[in-house]
Amino acid sequence: MKFAMIFLLSVIPGMLASHAETTPAPPGKLVDLGGHRLHVNCTGKGKFTVVVEDGLGDFSFDWILVQAKVEKFTRICTYDRAGYAWSDPGPKPRTFAQLNLELHDALGKLGERSPLILVGHSFGGGVVRNYSAAYPTQVAGMVLVDTTHEDQRISMGPKRTGRIRDSANGVPIPTPREDLLPTDKPNLSPVASPPGKIEPPFTLLPEKEQSLHQWAERLPALNAAEDSQKEWSAESMELMHTTPQEGILGSIPLIVLTRAKGGFGSNLDVSAEELEAERLRLQASLALLSSNGRQIVIQSGHNIHLEAPNAVADAIKEVVLACEQAKKSRTVP
Repeated sequence: MKFAMIFLLSVIPGMLASHAETTPAPPGKLVDLGGHRLHVNCTGKGKFTVVVEDGLGDFSFDWILVQAKVEKFTRICTYDRAGYAWSDPGPKPRTFAQLNLELHDALGKLGERSPLILVGHSFGGGVVRNYSAAYPTQVAGMVLVDTTHEDQRISMGPKRTGRIRDSANGVPIPTPREDLLPTDKPNLSPVASPPGKIEPPFTLLPEKEQSLHQWAERLPALNAAEDSQKEWSAESMELMHTTPQEGILGSIPLIVLTRAKGGFGSNLDVSAEELEAERLRLQASLALLSSNGRQIVIQSGHNIHLEAPNAVADAIKEVVLACEQAKKSRTVP
């Protein structure tokens, strides 16, 4: 009995150590915003800097397939929102305006040049549209990658659909800030569950990035950040709904990438046919945000950056070239 106890005491520390969370080295830089840090990974060189805003639950390295292509012809920055991956939890609430301020300040501290070309995927599409409204002179072009329109119904349960803006309460959006309050810090407990199985389409990532995704999605700060983002995105979406959007981006080059099929089930409270017709109509209307916008339909699922990275890189390149041409036209006497 004594021998067994000695054996257990000797192996338990090793067992605990083998299950301890280790933080992998970040590929980019941790930018101090005054009490919290944001992870930003910029690569490549060019006259314009492309900045990617992820969808919910996605991380900077999930864009590696696109970043590796874009960095060959211009500069590109991917980043992790506060509470994601290497980025510290940030001030709350996590409104579009708050996300915009943190990204704006981080890029400024890094010395990244503007105007920028913004790329927004899914949830990130609304965020970059808001960025353009907040900092209009700092945005030269935009690519929206299967972005959810503010009037589009999406699946919200086994049999229910709804619009993100449906849950808006009409409360004023707080002024964004960089200073952290004691109430901003989430109550975090260590993650005890083992890594989950990597699911498609993230299986298309290189092995290293698959491991990073498994690590990042288990971090305890992620859920608190996402819950606040979801809650406050409804307020921003409602404002977009009530404010005329056609032409709001002026004449900047804009490409809207839309997946060919929505993939709606037949057991929802609205027919799949009606949801699909609505989705395609609203996706087409996103191209009207700019007088210089167009839509491209891609044979892909929702995660076009993983399933068709060439199409995303090509769209970014087209916008970069259009921005370069527009800049030349302005400088010619």
